[in-house]
Amino acid sequence: MRPEAVPGLRRLTDAVHAEGAAVSAQLGHAGPVADARSNGLPSLGPGHLFNPLSMRMTRPATADDIARITRAHAEAARIAVESGFDAVEIHLGHSYFASSFLNPKINKRQDEYGGSLANRAKVARGVARAVRDEVGGRIAVTAKLNMDDGVPGGIWLDESIQTAKWLEEDGSVDALELTAGSSLLNPMYLFRGDAPVREFAETFPRPQQLGIKLLGKRFLIAYPYREAFLLESARQFRAALDLPLILLGGITGRDTMDRAMAEGFEFVAMARALLREPDLINRLAADRDTTSLCIHCNRCMPTIYTGTRCVLVDGGS
Repeated sequence: MRPEAVPGLRRLTDAVHAEGAAVSAQLGHAGPVADARSNGLPSLGPGHLFNPLSMRMTRPATADDIARITRAHAEAARIAVESGFDAVEIHLGHSYFASSFLNPKINKRQDEYGGSLANRAKVARGVARAVRDEVGGRIAVTAKLNMDDGVPGGIWLDESIQTAKWLEEDGSVDALELTAGSSLLNPMYLFRGDAPVREFAETFPRPQQLGIKLLGKRFLIAYPYREAFLLESARQFRAALDLPLILLGGITGRDTMDRAMAEGFEFVAMARALLREPDLINRLAADRDTTSLCIHCNRCMPTIYTGTRCVLVDGGS
């Protein structure tokens, strides 16, 4: 998010608004999940950590790094306003920068950003505060927060609920989108369904492909798919918070959406199903019995390196 991008982003937001929809920009720093192939820079995190995707070590972030990244989120939010976005979503999940500090399995620091949950939550709360202070009430501010990481010793519901309560008390966000899983440690815990090991391997240089094909199933663990697979955990957040909440995870049918609304969730989020059928929402509005064509094969995941898309729509087999 830089000033040079504003004209192009404005064309995007104008096009969305012309169709009668609102548009949000997701703001985040990949932290230890970052792959140096994209920008040639070392990934950053709470400490030294091996990234199996980039095959490199993460550099511990200094206090200056944390301050710089916090400012960058605020600057990105300002550019989002200038570009015509109606909201921004701060990424506090999936072992990205702020999420990695929350995770006690990853964060072994002995300074003010490690140890107690209050210390580990400073990055997330600081980023959210900086964004809110920058945009004020001009646009909505939401945050994507991990409920749990899906790994032993990682973030679990009790600590995540407390972090959510602090964000609510801080008044820095208008809503929370509840997510799960770790792009660094257990990515399929979020997606559920088939694990596309072979397709992921083919996106990497040849020396890494064999290793991924042989060991990939230990990293990309397949979990059974079911509708609203994060609802059970999300209910505990709904019971503990007054803040508006966004439910995601296996939202493909009108009945699931109505169920979420009935249980007190203000919004639902969809992604993979819309890659297969961009018009799915309009069709669900017109006919509640509409069935999604998404088969949860997750072969869209490896396409993030070449342009995110449904490979079935593109004619893949």
